[in-house]
Amino acid sequence: MCKFAGLALITVLGVSSALFADQVTLKNGDRLTGTVVKSDGKVLLLHTKAAGDVTIKFEEIQGIRSDEDLHVSLKDGKTAVGSVTTTDDKIDIATRSGGTVEASKEDVKLIRNDEEQTKYDKSLHPGLMHGWNGGINVGFSVARGNSETENLALAFNAIHPTLNDKITLYASSINTTNDLATPSDVASLEQGGIRFDRNLNPRLFAFAGADFMANALQFLDLRAVYTGGFGFHAIKSDNTILNILGGVNYTHETYSNGPVIVGSVPRAFASYGKTNKFVALTLGEEVNHKIGKGTVITQNMYFYPDLQDTSQYRWTFNFGSVTKISKWLGWQNQFGDIYVTNPPTSAKKNDVVFTTGLNIAFTNSTAE
Repeated sequence: MCKFAGLALITVLGVSSALFADQVTLKNGDRLTGTVVKSDGKVLLLHTKAAGDVTIKFEEIQGIRSDEDLHVSLKDGKTAVGSVTTTDDKIDIATRSGGTVEASKEDVKLIRNDEEQTKYDKSLHPGLMHGWNGGINVGFSVARGNSETENLALAFNAIHPTLNDKITLYASSINTTNDLATPSDVASLEQGGIRFDRNLNPRLFAFAGADFMANALQFLDLRAVYTGGFGFHAIKSDNTILNILGGVNYTHETYSNGPVIVGSVPRAFASYGKTNKFVALTLGEEVNHKIGKGTVITQNMYFYPDLQDTSQYRWTFNFGSVTKISKWLGWQNQFGDIYVTNPPTSAKKNDVVFTTGLNIAFTNSTAE
C-alpha cells in the first residue's frame, strides 16, 4: 500500500507541475512546456527543464497559455499584466483588475515574466554603484640581449547605461623602459577621461566630457580637454552602432622643453616649457560592431581644429577588437594614432601605438 501511495503522490505532483507550467503550441502541432521568459515580438524565450532555454520564432507559434502573470507591451504604448492565452491570431491578457485585454499577435511588442520585468525596471534607474560593465586589458613584453626592455600596457573601460543616459569611464597606460638607456624610461603614454551622454530623442543625444593625456615622447606634461556638444545615432541596432559627434572644447596643455643635454647624455627633463590655452571644435565618429557571438570591433576618430589659430589642429584614431575566450576572458588588440601639429621642436608630430594582450571582462547589471 505504501508503494502504491508513493507512486500516486509522484504522479499527482508531476501532473500538477505540468498543469501549472506555461505551454507553447507551434503551428506544426508540437507542444512545449516550461516558463515563458520574454519575447521581443520576433522570438520568444521559453525555459524548459529538459532542454534549458529554447528560442522560438514568434511567427511559428500557434498558441500560448501562461499560468503565471506576464507583462505584455503593445505597439500602441499600452501595457497589460496577467495570464495570457492565445487563439488564432489574437492574444488575451486576463488582468486582475481591468478584465481581459484583447489584441492582435502582430501588435505585441514585448513580453516579460515577473523576473525579467523586475530586471528591466531596475535597469532604468540603477544606482551609481550598480549596472556597470566593461573590461581590463593587460599586455606585457620583455626583451633581453642587445636590449633590456620591458613593456607594460594597461587599460580600463567601464560603461554605466540607463534607459536615457550613459556614463563612460576609461584609462590607459603604456610604459616602456630600457635598462641600458639613461634615463631608463623611453616611452610613457597615459590617457583617461569621463563622458556623460543624455538621449534627447531616439536618434539625438547631448554629451559632455573631460579627457586627459600625458605623452613623454612628445614632451607633453598634461593635456586637459573639456568638451560638450551633440551626437547623432546614424546607426543603432543590436549589432552595430555608428555615432556622429560635433561640439566645442576648451584645451589646456603644457609641454616640457625635453631632456636637458649635458655632454652627450640627457640628464633630466625641464618642466613647463610651453603652455597652450585655446578653444577648438570637437568633430568625431564612433563605431561599435559585433561579429558573431564572440567578437566586438570598436573604432573612433576625433578631429580638433583650433578656432583661434586655424593652422593648428590635432586628431586621434583608434581601432580595436576583443574576442571572447570564455565568459570573462578575451583576447584584445588595439591600434592607435595620435597626431598634433604643434609639439615642441625636438618632438615628432605623430605617435603610433599597437598593443595586444588579455581582456578581463566584468558585469554588474543588478541594482538595489
